[in-house]
Amino acid sequence: MARAASACGGLAANPARGRPSGFARASGTPGRRGALWGGGGGGAGSGRVAFGGPRPWLPGPPFRPASWSISRARTPTAAAIARTSRAVAPMVPVQRLILPAGARMRDNDGPAVAPGMWAHSMTVQDYQDLIDRGWRRSGKYVYKPVMNQTCCPQYTIRCRPLQFQPSKSHKKVLKKMLKFLAKGEISKGNCEDEPMEPTMEDTVAGDFGLINKLDIQCDLKTLSDDVKESFESEEKKKGRIPKKEESKELIQSQHIEEKLGSGEPSHPVKVHTAPKPGKGADLSKPPCRKAKEIRKERKRLKLMHQNPAGELAGFQAQGEPPSLFQPKANKSNQPKSLEDLIFESLPENASHKLEVRVVRSSPPSSQFKATFQESYQVYKRYQMVIHKDPPDKPTVSQFTRFLCSSPLEAENPPHGPDCGYGSFHQQYWLDGRIIAVGVIDILPYCVSSVYLYYDPDYSFLSLGVYSALREIGFTRQLHQKTSQLSYYYMGFYIHSCPKMKYKGQYRPSDLLCPETYVWVPIEQCLSSLENSKYCRFNQDPEAVDEGRSKEPDRLQVFHRKAIMPYGIYKKQQKDPSEEAAVLQYAGLVGQVCSERMLLLRN
Repeated sequence: MARAASACGGLAANPARGRPSGFARASGTPGRRGALWGGGGGGAGSGRVAFGGPRPWLPGPPFRPASWSISRARTPTAAAIARTSRAVAPMVPVQRLILPAGARMRDNDGPAVAPGMWAHSMTVQDYQDLIDRGWRRSGKYVYKPVMNQTCCPQYTIRCRPLQFQPSKSHKKVLKKMLKFLAKGEISKGNCEDEPMEPTMEDTVAGDFGLINKLDIQCDLKTLSDDVKESFESEEKKKGRIPKKEESKELIQSQHIEEKLGSGEPSHPVKVHTAPKPGKGADLSKPPCRKAKEIRKERKRLKLMHQNPAGELAGFQAQGEPPSLFQPKANKSNQPKSLEDLIFESLPENASHKLEVRVVRSSPPSSQFKATFQESYQVYKRYQMVIHKDPPDKPTVSQFTRFLCSSPLEAENPPHGPDCGYGSFHQQYWLDGRIIAVGVIDILPYCVSSVYLYYDPDYSFLSLGVYSALREIGFTRQLHQKTSQLSYYYMGFYIHSCPKMKYKGQYRPSDLLCPETYVWVPIEQCLSSLENSKYCRFNQDPEAVDEGRSKEPDRLQVFHRKAIMPYGIYKKQQKDPSEEAAVLQYAGLVGQVCSERMLLLRN
């Protein structure tokens, strides 16, 4: 039993950036930590944690001896939810146990309440189970917001990559990258003119356009009848309609052509606009068609009107192949997949070359060590320019503790991903130098995004959105070999915070119910969140947390170099507050993890 423990407390952070935690793509630097809980566990290969009550933050070294009174640590809120955290560690020799001190934080939005714990090591399955109960990690520190007490509830959010289709705004970012790589073109205007994150309105409009294009065959009969009517009106105009009316109808026809050319639905009488958020397209109406296709259809009908018996010959005489006026179901009619957009071929004389490398950060691989300094320099510039940190603040030790250290054990099972499970850095190399790094965890059922930092000189490439799309594509790639790995976790979604709300634009996605820990599609949650910051998403009033702690006496405790069930440990204790602390821990981690992890008590 050579593995270690962890402890619980609060987490300090800087204001969140455009792409925060979980996509913890939030900004911030880890704060000093102190006394927390101690963790539980049992069995070889299981996670071990130290879990204790936090105390007020004290200046000095990062870690302090634990005081085991239970209190709640204040952690970042909407403006300061700096990163995801992970925790729970396998057992290590007792001399390696670290008992951090608690932390109390407050920001402009008020306090947020969240217990946390420190972990030396833990299995990827332990962390998967914890994040499915609302936990996140930052370095080796793991925390869980108390949803009904914090001012800005933080809901765990996950995207379903297998069903994901990029929105119009997402495609714009991918095309911008391709133009830059192919021709060196930089989009007009600075990055402030075009926000890094697409707006919700753009996303909804993009999704609507996608619905119109996905596997829908045009009702040619309806369209032909409409077009025939327009031709009959044109015939009438030639002989019977006054010039004034003819001019009026011509203007109307040109207006419809413009609508068709812009990609709006193709009905010649009623032009449908994008529905409001929450409402889909009317599939009983003809889907939108390109103006070019409409013109070809009109040309065909005109030839049919003039020479009904020789319509095909008439087209072929003008060099048009028959396939152009048959209903098309070939690949060219289908929307491009995410992979098509990301890996679109570049010319041989492309201006730039982009390469994405996945390197294991914990334990550090040889590639990670060889690129450590270059990666750190990118992080330092990012913190100084984007988050206005002073030059002496983004230190090597802070960078290592925050983004390189991880409690997750590296695992390489035969049926797992080729790169294995654990913690990684996804490095974006442009022309031989690192311009961005995405910090990720690869877990049994998901890729969990932790953080992103990039060279500010390349802000114009919208690297926050681009890297998120690459990570979604990466998840799809891993799924091909490991079928159960099919989700992309983006950290926390805060509906009241614009800088965290953008995560809901990666559809389809789900939010975790904070009471029953079941996943609910985000569309079903938004109306409730408009009325109340804290919501129970599970609509079944009888539903309960199936993973709750039902037998706390089976919880595993590590005490005085011995592992024992809590039922035995509590008989040796006289402090009445001890039972409350243990039950709080058991309720937060659930029955399964409480039996796999070791609760450290001194």
